[in-house]
Amino acid sequence: MRFLLLDKILTLDPARGSARGIKAVALSDDVFGEHFPGSPVMPGTLMLEGMAQLAGVLAEAIVKQQGRTDLMAVLSMVDRGRFRQVVKPGDRLIYEAESISVSEDGARMKAVALLDRAGEAEQPKAAEAELTFVFAEIASERMLQLREDVLNTWLLGAIEERK
Repeated sequence: MRFLLLDKILTLDPARGSARGIKAVALSDDVFGEHFPGSPVMPGTLMLEGMAQLAGVLAEAIVKQQGRTDLMAVLSMVDRGRFRQVVKPGDRLIYEAESISVSEDGARMKAVALLDRAGEAEQPKAAEAELTFVFAEIASERMLQLREDVLNTWLLGAIEERK
């Protein structure tokens, strides 16, 4: 099973080292069949994965500006991870990532998941962490194209909509 935990990237600004994305938490998400039946709760590890997916895209965009289009960010360490709110189906998560440092060797990012509930003005932190990535070179043209398709879907919407 593959988890893509971003529905859309709202902003991606490698020059400023920031990104913002969204995930609508739906009862139909596969995880809720087991976590927990009758009282579904989004696992903290999946919130962390959503933050890592957005932060990884940002890290790759920053090194892409530096001419490295063949690097893939791989999560290698999580520091200061905190889970602060219970997230349930019907909630939305607003993911934010900010660059701390990036080089060809790796990246360090700060990420947060804000809880966006209908009818509530405040967006409290659901989770936060500092994430460290290493970069792996991708030699396969097919893999580079697949990654580009996922990124474009997150940024622009479904592939069919772009034709």
